[in-house]
Amino acid sequence: MGICRDNEMNCEWYEDWFDSKYYHILYGNRNAAEAEAFVDKLIDFLHPDKKARIHDLCCGKGRHSVYLSRKGFEVTGTDLSSESIQYAKQFENNSLSFFVNDMRRIIRVNYFDCVFNLFTSFGYFKSDKDNEDVLKAVYTSLKPGGVFVLDFLNSEKMRSTLVGKETKEAEGIVFHIAKRLEPGFFVKEIRFSDGCKEFKFIERVRTFSKADFKTLFSITGFHILHLKGDYQLHDFDEKTSDRLIVIAEKRG
Repeated sequence: MGICRDNEMNCEWYEDWFDSKYYHILYGNRNAAEAEAFVDKLIDFLHPDKKARIHDLCCGKGRHSVYLSRKGFEVTGTDLSSESIQYAKQFENNSLSFFVNDMRRIIRVNYFDCVFNLFTSFGYFKSDKDNEDVLKAVYTSLKPGGVFVLDFLNSEKMRSTLVGKETKEAEGIVFHIAKRLEPGFFVKEIRFSDGCKEFKFIERVRTFSKADFKTLFSITGFHILHLKGDYQLHDFDEKTSDRLIVIAEKRG
């Protein structure tokens, strides 16, 4: 798949960025211990059955899926990035599988006990219908009584703390990052060079608020059980929380 920059090929930003090696270089230092601690908190809080079926939606290279599988659950990891799924497949076993899928598409019907969508892997689409279709697909895939956990940024706090520019270095590459607010979106512009080549990528994430999520979840049939504000699962505060973690149930 070719690199699509500045919409030169009229593709969406996430189609090639997540398959690019540079994405993994830039974000390769994410804290695995923090991720596992968050999963532990969720499991302790939700108390799923020991043999529960869990869907790790937008699983990336599978770090959460692998950890959940080690805890004894039957896990399915899906992601749009074929490169990430190819990497994750080395960890497959009888209770852990990975495959490429667009998050708007239904993969199972009344099958999963839990669906996890972690670390702001939502809100990429321009169209409200596309974002609703994600939730509808999740709803359809869950058993009645199944639980969906959506981990998103706290837009209200993000607006007030948005850092305009920063520089990060990883594996010898200097990434110049500029962040800005556009109508309905947080935008991150990433520029860097590798050898004699110059690169530019754009990330766009919707500025969904608590009110927006309440509307989205209501439209798609979910009942919101809890709103949490960090990876320790403290209650959500719109002014001070770092995250907006929605825990919702499929009823009926």
